[in-house]
Amino acid sequence: TGLVHVNNPHLGTMEEDVLYHLDLGTKTHDLPAMFGDIKFVCVGGSPDRMRAFAQLMQEELGLAGAGQELADACAGPGRYAMYRVGPVLAVSHGMGIPSISIMLHELIKLLHHAKCRDVTIIRIGTSGGLGIEAGSVVITDMALDSSFRPRLEQVVLDDVVVRSTELDKDLARELLACSKDLPDFPTLIGHTMCTYDFYEGQGRLDGALCSFSSEKKLEYLKRAYDAGVRNIEMESAALAALCGLCGLRGESC
Repeated sequence: TGLVHVNNPHLGTMEEDVLYHLDLGTKTHDLPAMFGDIKFVCVGGSPDRMRAFAQLMQEELGLAGAGQELADACAGPGRYAMYRVGPVLAVSHGMGIPSISIMLHELIKLLHHAKCRDVTIIRIGTSGGLGIEAGSVVITDMALDSSFRPRLEQVVLDDVVVRSTELDKDLARELLACSKDLPDFPTLIGHTMCTYDFYEGQGRLDGALCSFSSEKKLEYLKRAYDAGVRNIEMESAALAALCGLCGLRGESC
């Protein structure tokens, strides 16, 4: 049907679903009227970046009010920012798997309650490149963990649940084709390594702790490159896992 679905049988028994961190809810807001025609959701780390992206979309789509300040649809709790521009929703997700996971749970429920159809979710954000030209755009075909496996290990109660982190390869190819119109940005498809930490987890030598040598770091990054890793960040695995389980086309760039 193309409808956004959720994999939680408990939601159907709830009188009200409160999306706490978005400051929205099924009783307090008319979600189908507010968001029912959303087709694209672009997510990124900081609220300022997503506001700037939404303003750019407003100009590119030729919508009324271009250049004016946009209203934040979830300004109440101060956790995330959300800007609606025509069929595009721009949402901040903070930093790291825990932060983006919370946002995605509530975002996917929002799209489900709003009865949205055929939605594509794309993460846009910075990352550390590996063996590629500075300023390149990496379109992720697969998110890998720190052992170069396409999986996200999620602790659920006291069980370790393993979830696939493969992304929509057709969407990756579509985005690569679109990049031909932007010659100033070298673009490629590759694996993205998703870590739980910015410092030691990514092999940095300048954190408050460092338990390895520069030689060990370089040897590890070479093995990552040989495994197909072309960039490193901290959110793609959660995006891939949740989109895959809820039948959403998802991609990370």
